Amino acid sequence: MENDIFQLKYALDTFYFLICGAFVMWMAAGFAMLEAGLVRSKNTTEILTKNIALYAVSCIMYMICGYAIMYGGDIFLSTITGDGVAGAAIDEASTYAPSADFFFQVVFVATAMSIVSGAVAERMKLWAFLAFAIVMTGFIYPMEGSWTWGGNAVFGMYTLSELGFSDFAGSGIVHMAGASAALAGVLLLGARKGKYGPNGQINAIPGANLPMATLGTFILWMGWFGFNGGSVLATASVESANSVAIVFMNTNAAAAGGLVAALLVGQVLFGKADLTMALNGALAGLVAITAEPSTPSALQATLFGAMGGVLVVFSILTLDKLKIDDPVGAISVHGVVGLLGLLLVPVTNEGSSFSGQLIGALTIFVWIFCASLIVWGILKAVMGIRVTEEEEYEGVDLSECGMEAYPEFTNK
Repeated sequence: MENDIFQLKYALDTFYFLICGAFVMWMAAGFAMLEAGLVRSKNTTEILTKNIALYAVSCIMYMICGYAIMYGGDIFLSTITGDGVAGAAIDEASTYAPSADFFFQVVFVATAMSIVSGAVAERMKLWAFLAFAIVMTGFIYPMEGSWTWGGNAVFGMYTLSELGFSDFAGSGIVHMAGASAALAGVLLLGARKGKYGPNGQINAIPGANLPMATLGTFILWMGWFGFNGGSVLATASVESANSVAIVFMNTNAAAAGGLVAALLVGQVLFGKADLTMALNGALAGLVAITAEPSTPSALQATLFGAMGGVLVVFSILTLDKLKIDDPVGAISVHGVVGLLGLLLVPVTNEGSSFSGQLIGALTIFVWIFCASLIVWGILKAVMGIRVTEEEEYEGVDLSECGMEAYPEFTNK
């Protein structure tokens, strides 16, 4: 009887883990649609190519070496031979299949890399981006992950959890990490031509397809239930089921709070209901709650999301004033609000501390930013990371992919 109950629990937890992983994988489609909607039509094919290619690269690199760096072991050989991770024996210490954990982790890696693609859109070489993706998903992110979720000491000195650092589903570990890598790339890449004028003016470059961007936001909103809900790691008990329900409720509440807050701020600042700010507000609310969606009340989650929604509007405006060109607002949504999410954790989680959160955030940012800056710099010197001015003017769809997303609308 006990063995039957154990096997049922094992099966249910494994199934839940896999379904949540599939939800997170679907976020790749959300990023693709969001970014394709917020870039100009002449750059649509290339941004879609980047998003689907980075997902494949992430899966392969994390299999080969990323998982082993982050959690230890030899995931590549175990997958091939059936020993270890992929063919782990079922015992009472296991709550789900180890290969389900690998699948869940690999889609998180792809999410971090997806954040980078939007920030460097419209002027980066496709193959330079994919070369960076190899290093980011195979080494840079797994090293940071080994110090956080992996529980290893940072440079052999201390573990972040011992210092009071907590990040339930990855406001810092995933989102701020992706934004830090993006920031390093944007600084070396430079702004799009025509974005900033000689006298300090900021020229708006509107996206080509706001319905697509809105669809992308809805897909990400849905996928986030797997992102946060799956991080509970189980559902086949009363305690874990209640925790999953709370996480789902708070995730949704934070997104709603972020969207409404950003919409209101946009109305006050611009006198109009700015859709793009509203979309980023929803995503900001989701990022803000990701660090700790299990302990706040629904009202607190809504307020935390609203704080993220307000912050992201001012962050986007500030980065523009600093001439840091981010076509989709990824650095603000995932980086600035990711930091906010980490700092909000101690408000409801007594197991964390503000000092621990700050140390953890600083560790993540310094490692990811510096390592990424080095890799971007090497790529810039070896192969170049930016397309020519003529290619940028014509659109990177033609120069990088040889095809247009909307050829029937092109004037010949």
